[in-house]
Amino acid sequence: MSFFNRITFQTPESVELEFSLAGIGNRALALIIDYLLLGLTLFGFFIAWTFLSIQLFDFIDKIFANSQNLGLWLLAIFFIATFSIYAGYFVLFETIWRGQTPGKRFAKIRVVRDDGRPIGLQQATLRSLLRPFDESLFIGAFLIMFSRREKRLGDLAAGTIVIQTQTSTASATLKISEQARSLYGYLLQITDLSPLLPDDFAIIREYLQRRGAMALKARTALALQLTQQVQAILDLEKLPENVSPDVFLEAIYLAYQQKEF
Repeated sequence: MSFFNRITFQTPESVELEFSLAGIGNRALALIIDYLLLGLTLFGFFIAWTFLSIQLFDFIDKIFANSQNLGLWLLAIFFIATFSIYAGYFVLFETIWRGQTPGKRFAKIRVVRDDGRPIGLQQATLRSLLRPFDESLFIGAFLIMFSRREKRLGDLAAGTIVIQTQTSTASATLKISEQARSLYGYLLQITDLSPLLPDDFAIIREYLQRRGAMALKARTALALQLTQQVQAILDLEKLPENVSPDVFLEAIYLAYQQKEF
């Protein structure tokens, strides 16, 4: 096993993006947090189910004076509902939060497809259904530690990988204008940056790193194209006055690093 494994995606624009794989430590931290939240949810469900079952038993006894089969039905429904909550927790969050659960947000990791695209309902469902097998005899942990792309059974079946959402590239390596430094705080206040995925951010970072070597015409056109794409993703109708595409992208770069996942 290698620490801080890296993986490279190639976007449709033929830009190579490199990310760190999440690693067993971050994934274990995320799972602990998720299981704490899931345990609280199941505990609340158990209390409510116990109360409703007692009420239902009393009701059936008063009317039919025979509740022997009811207990078996209630037990079967209880186990089905418990598994649905267990599996549904991961499916729900990884679908609506684009590859993250509360635990993954805290650990700053995300599930993506093998090509870097966001996962959907199908991938989230496959990962969740295979989770019990991964956790049996720590099969998933062994696969994560000793496979090159750190995949458990659910990842292999769904065609997914888990990456870190934070980039190791520091903003100090880029030239950031003072106008962008004052603008990024304003962007954090007026817009939600969560629709921006790690590969979107990496494309912006790639442009900011390489723009100095570009011809002026190509640089202007690419900056404008990237700005329009970011505006569409974030649903920003127009830029603040006197803000150029380059300054806007610099501000987005700073704001993205400061946002909480």
